[in-house]
Amino acid sequence: MLRLKLETQIIVAGVRCFVQLTLLGLLLNRVFATESTILVFGMAGVLGGLAALEVSEWKAKRTVNGMFWITFTAIFGSAITVGLIGSTFAMNFDPPYTAAKFIPTMGMLFGNTMVGVSLGMDSVLTAVDTRRESVEAMLHYGASRWEAVWPIAVDAARTGMVPSITSMSIMGLISIPGMMSGQILGGANVMNAARYQQVFVFMIAASVALGVVFSVVAVLFIVVDGQPQLHSERIINKAMRSTGGKGGGQRLPATARSCSSIVHLKEWKGTCISR
Repeated sequence: MLRLKLETQIIVAGVRCFVQLTLLGLLLNRVFATESTILVFGMAGVLGGLAALEVSEWKAKRTVNGMFWITFTAIFGSAITVGLIGSTFAMNFDPPYTAAKFIPTMGMLFGNTMVGVSLGMDSVLTAVDTRRESVEAMLHYGASRWEAVWPIAVDAARTGMVPSITSMSIMGLISIPGMMSGQILGGANVMNAARYQQVFVFMIAASVALGVVFSVVAVLFIVVDGQPQLHSERIINKAMRSTGGKGGGQRLPATARSCSSIVHLKEWKGTCISR
């Protein structure tokens, strides 16, 4: 009826889910049996790398050079920091990197942080690509790099953190979270399950916030250098590239620009009268 054309995506997602969870279960059995610190952090690194690959290569509509490493650092760095602190001081794991507890914790942090980082970076690149004239105007009138990108950074950070804030605000009122439900079904004390869930929610919010802020600032500082000068040509539009066009960061020649916008002096050879 609606002709959404989502059949292939639904089938692929279902097959991926089945295969990935099966392989993860087999792998975790081996890791849990060994209790090796190297394997624990190696497994965390693999999960973080896959999350970064998903965001930077498979889902992103716009990218910049080095986006995978920015994404990996944002997701892995924030999740591992929050995970170790939370496991040590909030949940009292001894040691904090106990495989059976630490890896599931990291998995939840990676999954939620990945969503926030993806939304934040997409918002940044879209805003820079579509609002380049306003950024260039601010730089032309003497704004610093940070002053020029501040509005974009704020909007992108808010966009990236909205899902975790929304989830945190409705948890326990509209929805019963999955981890708490699993513990209750497993026979755990209801209040203990609620406390564990509270700790995890705060850890997720902290990890998302750190990851989003880092990734947003890192991407903005790539497209706006220390001169300061905007380099929107560094933004690669995957949709245009896949159809044979040039990246979304390619600039129009000066003759094709509207005189109602103020552009960088180095690229403007004519006379522009503001309307």
